[in-house]
Amino acid sequence: MRSIFTLSLIILGTTIWGQNSYFPKVLSMRERAEVIDQWLEERVQTVLPEVMRRSEIDMWIIIAREYNEDPVIKTLLPATWQSARRTTMLIAYNPGEGKPLETFGMSRYNTGELFKTVWNKEEQPDQWKALADMIVSKEPKKIGINKSETFALADGISSTHYDMLMEVLPKKYQSRVVNAENVAIGWLETRTESEMIVYQNIVRMAHQIIAEGFSEKIIQPGVTTTDDVVWWYRDRIRELGFTAWFHPSVSIQRKDPESFDHLRSFSERPEQQIIYPGDLLHVDFGITYLRLNTDTQQHAYVLKPDEKEAPGFLKEAFKKGNRVQDILTDNFKTGRSGNEILKATLDQCEAEGLKGVIYTHPIGFHGHAAGPTIGLWDQQGGVPGKGDYPLYPNTAHSIELNAGVYLEEWGKEIRIMLEEDAFFDGENVRYIDGRATEIMTIPRVLFPNE
Repeated sequence: MRSIFTLSLIILGTTIWGQNSYFPKVLSMRERAEVIDQWLEERVQTVLPEVMRRSEIDMWIIIAREYNEDPVIKTLLPATWQSARRTTMLIAYNPGEGKPLETFGMSRYNTGELFKTVWNKEEQPDQWKALADMIVSKEPKKIGINKSETFALADGISSTHYDMLMEVLPKKYQSRVVNAENVAIGWLETRTESEMIVYQNIVRMAHQIIAEGFSEKIIQPGVTTTDDVVWWYRDRIRELGFTAWFHPSVSIQRKDPESFDHLRSFSERPEQQIIYPGDLLHVDFGITYLRLNTDTQQHAYVLKPDEKEAPGFLKEAFKKGNRVQDILTDNFKTGRSGNEILKATLDQCEAEGLKGVIYTHPIGFHGHAAGPTIGLWDQQGGVPGKGDYPLYPNTAHSIELNAGVYLEEWGKEIRIMLEEDAFFDGENVRYIDGRATEIMTIPRVLFPNE
């Protein structure tokens, strides 16, 4: 089996940087499975022991029924498993004293090499009794299950399975069952070095698709509609062998009486708007590949016949959006809660005369992923629960926000809506594949000096 480093070089090796570069290499399904399984093995050996240790939970149990999966379980299954089968039970146990983590399954089938089943149905026909017997034999001090009032991603055990577990456990062990919220969130949010090598290419793929859609190859001003571009993105994602974790959106801001409204922008935007010269376009776009997700928002300006670049007033507005990004990422400090980062950012924006709205979220195994929420567009005073969770190193985040800017030339306020995926190493934030610092143009300018 090839090493994860070799596979990373294969993935990165065909990439030529720049907006007009060749599209990065897309792995075959077999190659993808190999990468996913090697990542999983590495994560179980390195990430899982650490998050269990810091959460002070020595046994973590994930239970899911086929087609009613715990959100965490798919991140622990081998690449060839599409879902849980029958009732799937996965167990991770830390025996302490520096001994390696023990992982096994209590299911009818082996769940890959990492979670081989220890249940012999012929000897003990009752799966739940077999689980209880195993728990008693290990004598865990804390038995963590995925039950959470705050995080949906850590609330995966069904009420039926919870009741069955408590019913089968001896009373002595019932009191040891605890919320494993911090284990689940820590497992989901932590990115490894191997993942980050490849994540750059995944975000690059998303950037390339966005640039292609926001070009004269796809958009003919006066004919093409926003919905045409949206469905082109959906088709292009599928053609390349990826999936979309949400339906893309394309919207227009222009010199007209329409004012910006968050609800209109996020869920009630008009469809079939024809794109014209002088329009400022916005896209919200994300793909899923190798179990990792991207989430990106960018802008493009449709040039008028006498223009070679976006107007200066739009360029200045865009700089303000970049400045809000800088203020936000400068406030990323290990241990700070999402709400603390939000407040510090908004206070600094106000001091600099910037009208920022922050709604940044983690990115990774899920689009709106596990970790601290840093504002919601309609909760700029903080987000109880999710916003109280602290920022940890080695986590990825979608730096999502907007800056309101009044344009004298258009006689109204517009919003520069930006979103770029970034990685926090514990000290600094870096954009995984860079960030947009200027507005794309449609068409691209071929003869700038003519």
